[in-house]
Amino acid sequence: MTDTRHQVVITGVGLVTSLGVGREAHRDLLMAGTVPDKVTDSERFAPYTVYPLPEIDWAAQIPRRGDQRQMENWQRLGVYSAGLALDDAGLKDDLEACASMDMIVAAGGGERDIAVDTLIVEESRKRNDREQLLNEKLTTELRPTLFLAQLSNLLAGNISIVHKVTGSSRTLMGEEGAGISAVETGYARIAAGQSTHCLVGGAFVSERLDMLMVMEAIQGLGKDRQAPFWNADGTANGMNLGTSGAFLVLESLEHAQARGAHIYARLDAVLGDRGPRDDDRMEKRLARLADETGASPGGEDTVVFSGAAGYPELSARERAFLQSRFPATPLRTVGALFGHSVEAHFPTAVALACLALDEDAPISPFVAGEDAIATTAANSAVVTTIGHVRGEGIARLTRMS
Repeated sequence: MTDTRHQVVITGVGLVTSLGVGREAHRDLLMAGTVPDKVTDSERFAPYTVYPLPEIDWAAQIPRRGDQRQMENWQRLGVYSAGLALDDAGLKDDLEACASMDMIVAAGGGERDIAVDTLIVEESRKRNDREQLLNEKLTTELRPTLFLAQLSNLLAGNISIVHKVTGSSRTLMGEEGAGISAVETGYARIAAGQSTHCLVGGAFVSERLDMLMVMEAIQGLGKDRQAPFWNADGTANGMNLGTSGAFLVLESLEHAQARGAHIYARLDAVLGDRGPRDDDRMEKRLARLADETGASPGGEDTVVFSGAAGYPELSARERAFLQSRFPATPLRTVGALFGHSVEAHFPTAVALACLALDEDAPISPFVAGEDAIATTAANSAVVTTIGHVRGEGIARLTRMS
C-alpha cells in the first residue's frame, strides 16, 4: 500500500481553531513545553460546552465584502483556512499553480434558519393542520437563496472563486469519514501520479444549535464543563463540539523540490474504512489499518494524535487499542484541547502532526497530569480518527531529513 511511484509531502498548513488563527499561533502554543489553556464557552449553549470561533479578520483572506456576505460562518472559515494554507505553501499568488491544483473538500450540511424552525414549532402548537402549516412557512418564510448558499459543494466553489483554485474539485460528505477520505484521496492521486499538488481539508463551526441538537439526539454531548475528557478508568465524558478550519497543501516530492518549497513532513500512508463495530470487529479493522499504513509501535520519538470523539464506550475502546498498539508512545487527544470538529477533525490532527514534525522540540502535553511528557522532538507521527457513528482512519507521517 505504501510502495508508490511518488512520495507525498505536505507543504502548506492552514489552521484556525478556538486557540487562534494560523500556523504560527498554534506552533507557539503547542511547542512551548507547557499545557495550553483551552478556550471554551459553557454559557451560550448551557449545559453544553463548545470550543468557539476565534476573532477573525475575514478580509485578510476574503477581501470582497460581497463574497463574505453570501457565505455562512462555516464556509467563511473553510475559505479563510484554505487561503492560509495556500499562503503558507507559497502558492497563493501563483495563478498557474492554482489553476492546475486539485481540491478535495470535506463538508457537512449547511446551517439551518433557526428563526424559521422556531416559528414553525411555535405555530404548530396552535394548529392541527401541521402539514399545511409547514408548506405555508416553507414558501413564505425562507429566504430564496438559503438552499443555494448552503449546498455543501459551495465551500469548494467559494474557494475556487476567492482563491482561483480551479483544477478538479471533489466534495465529500459523511462526517469524520469525509475528512479521512479527503486526505486519503489527495494522497492517492499524488502517489499514483494523477496529480502533482492538491488542496485538501474541511471546516466546522461548533456554535450551531442544529448540530448540538443532532448530537444530543443520540445523547452524545458532555454536560459537565468541569469533567476532564478522560475518566480515571479510561472512558470518556462525552463529545464537546469544536471549531476548526484545517486545510493542507499536498505535493509530490518532485513538485515541491522543483519550486524550493518548505516541507513540513512526508505523508507516508493514509487509509480509511468503515464497518460493523460489534464484538471486536472495530479493533480488528484498526489493527489492519495500522498494519497497512506501517503504523508500527514506536518509541518516544513518535507521537500519536488521537481523534477520539468523546463517546464513553466507543472512545474507551479506541484508547485501549492505542495503548496496546503504542505502549511507549506519547498520546495526544485532539478533542481534549480543540473539541470535536467532525468533518474537519482528521485534517486538523494531520495539521497538528505537521507542526510537531517541523520543530526541533517535543510537543507539549494537551492535558495536564494526563498526557505523558515527550522528551524528544517527534520524528514520526500517527493520526487516528474514529467517527462518532461510523468510519475509521489512520495516517502515518515522517519528519523530512
